[in-house]
Amino acid sequence: MNVARTLNNWRKYRQTVTELGRMSNRELNDLGIARSDIHRIARASVAL
Repeated sequence: MNVARTLNNWRKYRQTVTELGRMSNRELNDLGIARSDIHRIARASVAL
């Protein structure tokens, strides 16, 4: 069960990084996100 949860968390992390990474700086700025914050936000998206 723990392996499945870890895999799902990794997938969610990668999806978040990919989606935010595809956004332009303007779109990220509109959301209040700096490009350097993408990995931090992705990690927070999988934190319990």
